[in-house]
Amino acid sequence: MTPAFSTTPASNRLRASIALLFASSSLILAGCNDSQSAVNTAPKDPEVGVVTLAPQSTTLKSELAGRTAAQMVAQIRPQVSGIVQKRAFTEGAMVKAGELLYQIDPASYQAAQASAKATLARAEATASAARLKAKRQADLFAIEAISQQDNEDAQTALQQAEADVASARAALETASINLERTRIVSPIAGRVEASTVTPGALVTANQETALTTVQQLDPIYVDIPQSSLEVLQLRKALSSGALKSEGNAARIQLVLEDGSTYAHEGKLQFAGVTVNTTTGAVTLRALVPNPERLLMPGMYVRARLDKGTDPEALLVPQPGIGRDNTGKATALVVNAENKVEQRKVEVSEAIGTNWRVTDGLKAGEQVVTAGQLKLDNGAHVAIVEDQAQVLK
Repeated sequence: MTPAFSTTPASNRLRASIALLFASSSLILAGCNDSQSAVNTAPKDPEVGVVTLAPQSTTLKSELAGRTAAQMVAQIRPQVSGIVQKRAFTEGAMVKAGELLYQIDPASYQAAQASAKATLARAEATASAARLKAKRQADLFAIEAISQQDNEDAQTALQQAEADVASARAALETASINLERTRIVSPIAGRVEASTVTPGALVTANQETALTTVQQLDPIYVDIPQSSLEVLQLRKALSSGALKSEGNAARIQLVLEDGSTYAHEGKLQFAGVTVNTTTGAVTLRALVPNPERLLMPGMYVRARLDKGTDPEALLVPQPGIGRDNTGKATALVVNAENKVEQRKVEVSEAIGTNWRVTDGLKAGEQVVTAGQLKLDNGAHVAIVEDQAQVLK
């Protein structure tokens, strides 16, 4: 029987060549796949957002609690006794300096003034007669018509009469003053409070209870306690030149109890020179305009004060500052080799959304502000400018 196909040396060589070709192709394809996989799985440097530090002039502010107080306060008390005839003001209204507030019944004081006038007139008449007699006696004594004793008696009588005139004139002035004091007027301009008496009430001179109170509210004081430690640190910074003063009258901005910012800016008038031994604070006093009478005495406010200016402040966005296990402030800085290094820094106060760094960083350095959570110290990174934290 003849076989279906025959095996020859030539056909065997062909089959071996085809098998070798398939094997080579498989090895080449496998090598390409392995190379591509190696490329795809190569680790990439993590991207981090950074901010490049640049010095900038920054005004430093301090926010402290304070209380408002009237610039001038006058407690109205009577200086003479009597019955209140009328009240001449509306409670809560604005009054002018010299404006009538109360009228005390003046009848008895008018009579006292009239009596003093009469006494003065009598004393002046007596003095006039004594003056004429003294002149006559002096003339007679000059020609030795009377004795020296008679002349001296006449001169003494004249001096006594003139003293009586002076006394009567002083009594009249006192009576006139007391009569004038029956008109109780406001010594200052301001807002008048509620009255403690009504017409018909008996009041006495210099009584303890005030009839009412007048307060001058525009401008108004704001008293602000500041710790002696802060005052000491601020003075040292100013004397060393680390901060620059903007003048003797620092500006002040108020934040009201409802959280709103007061429209008018005030100025710091003075800082106390005595430290309260109980609170350890020094009182600062500011003068603030109050044309709308929005601020009332005793109101709680928060005062933002300009402490000074740092001409070369380094501001770091708050996400760029962290804390180590001991609570110390730290920052991640990208060096010239694009490696991350952890740096201990000193921060002062928050300014907006930034921290003011006083030590540990320099201008031109790049601080990581995004993507730092999984970074290790010394890690190689790819940096991009953090547009969300670009300093303004």
